[in-house]
Amino acid sequence: MTMSPPLNLVQTPSIPPATADVVVIGGGIIGIFTAYYLARRGVSVVVVEKGRVGAEQSSRNWGWCRQQNRDARELPMATKSIDLWEQFSAESGEDAGFTRCGLLYLSNDDEELARWASWGKFAKTAGVTTHMLDSRQAAERGHATGRAWKGGVFSPTDGTADPVKAAPAVARAVMKLGGSVIQQCAARGIEMEAGRVAGVVTEAGVIKTRTVVLAGGAWASSFCRQLDIRFPQASVRQSIMSVAPIDQPLPGALFTSGVAATRRSDGSYALAISGRARVDPTGQFLRFSPQFLPMFAKRWRSLSPGGLEALRSGHETMSRWRLDAPTPMERMRILDPKADPMAIRATHRRAIELLPELRNARVTHTWAGYVDSTPDGVPGIGETPQVPGLILAAGFSGHGFGIGPGAGHLIADLATGAEPLVDPRPYHPGRFAGSAWGKVADF
Repeated sequence: MTMSPPLNLVQTPSIPPATADVVVIGGGIIGIFTAYYLARRGVSVVVVEKGRVGAEQSSRNWGWCRQQNRDARELPMATKSIDLWEQFSAESGEDAGFTRCGLLYLSNDDEELARWASWGKFAKTAGVTTHMLDSRQAAERGHATGRAWKGGVFSPTDGTADPVKAAPAVARAVMKLGGSVIQQCAARGIEMEAGRVAGVVTEAGVIKTRTVVLAGGAWASSFCRQLDIRFPQASVRQSIMSVAPIDQPLPGALFTSGVAATRRSDGSYALAISGRARVDPTGQFLRFSPQFLPMFAKRWRSLSPGGLEALRSGHETMSRWRLDAPTPMERMRILDPKADPMAIRATHRRAIELLPELRNARVTHTWAGYVDSTPDGVPGIGETPQVPGLILAAGFSGHGFGIGPGAGHLIADLATGAEPLVDPRPYHPGRFAGSAWGKVADF
């Protein structure tokens, strides 16, 4: 198999309304949850998605909804998100496949265990429940591996949601609340009047609005470039695979340094190697590489040179596009890069070694996705000073799915002037000191 699991499709109109209080660009998990929390407040909101809701990284990730081992800046949002995932199903009647199955981490590395223990002490000060496991407890919880472990961590209140279900489920909830979701409709640019946002130019016409949320995922930096906003973002291509359900149940979500396994709502298992990725060189990547060197230097053992996938995809284009002609987003409706065969083989081999019960499980799908990152691995969320009325929400660095509800709630707060769910200051892109909000230099 060389395709990702089939995404749950949602039926939507094809023509956007002429006006809206807020227009959200991007129908991934961040954009669609933003629309959900706006619609719940009675705000007229339109989501414009160039392809299908949730079809890019929002349906290509592990599905983990975790507090464990979060950056201190992300932890408050992650904690809120766990509750919001649970509340969503009760409020909307839609199934996002969320379950508090608990996340299990196992290790034989003393340094790794020490890091987890240190984080656990910090987590207690933040009210997060996490349990360090000794060798006996780790072996007991990890009995499916059939091996001894020095220790581990179990976070019982964390869980998973189903990436192929989640964003479409939220989109249906948005429409139930009176919001609009428009697929196959790319946003080409922003109209300005009197120094602030006045509308969004789409391939289907202009939507008049005073507030825009740019939740464009891997496309966000190239879209910012059209507006003379320099937002440092780099994408890496990560590969993942799934196997068919087996008779012997395995842990719902298991992490080891060698491989991770996640049970999906249909009983299948998604398998991946944490951090393993290909770096596909692009002009944008080279442009921002000095800011990403510290991050890449730490991860160099997990990163490998890629090929021309990203250049062909066009999401990191350095070109300027016209508002009255098709854009790169219309030529590439859905980023669907090829999985790395070497990574897939390694993933399968390691998974069988870790969990022997998977030996006879049929491989059903292999796929890849582009993970968009910021230089510090924390998303950029905040209004842009160059374009008043434009709120950027991008660079979620592989963490966006799990914190999607909290991020969407916070962005809705910023868009409406409500009391923020969490302190928004740690996420503001202005922290990139003169680069995130500086004018684009001429080349």
